[in-house]
Amino acid sequence: MVSMAYIGLGSNLGKRFKNLKKSIKLLESVDSLKVRNKSSVYLTEPVGYERQPWFLNMVIEVETDLLPLELLNRMLKIEKKMGREKAKDKGPREIDLDLLLYDDKVMETEELTLPHPQIHKRGFVLVPLAEIAKDKIHPLLGKKVSILLRELKDEKKVEPYKEKNHE
Repeated sequence: MVSMAYIGLGSNLGKRFKNLKKSIKLLESVDSLKVRNKSSVYLTEPVGYERQPWFLNMVIEVETDLLPLELLNRMLKIEKKMGREKAKDKGPREIDLDLLLYDDKVMETEELTLPHPQIHKRGFVLVPLAEIAKDKIHPLLGKKVSILLRELKDEKKVEPYKEKNHE
């Protein structure tokens, strides 16, 4: 059965723009996964651990036959292949891939919580997600992504990234 999922991508180390593009290419190479839509890239202020470079963030929509944990495992392999180390929570990283939504699935395991528990609190997720899926309903909150964005209290900066300036 084919499912639709949304993946958040972020990078604040190395060639950030190229890291995002490379991670998308690696995701596209996964069997049973097809990238259907991509948001613009946004320059975003770090959250939590703030003494680090700003991030580039975006969201992609994928069609997949993989189950949520299978998809997560493929994403973790891509992070590792690209040099991601889980040394510091919310710390600098070449790439961060987060499974945000998977159809209307609600689940909580040790490895994965769906929907991602921070979606409605993070501008760096909601802005790009609303760009490609503004009418998607959050399965727990029962609100459209566009409404969640309007109600957002996060004051961290999220600005369109001008690709002509990429590293």
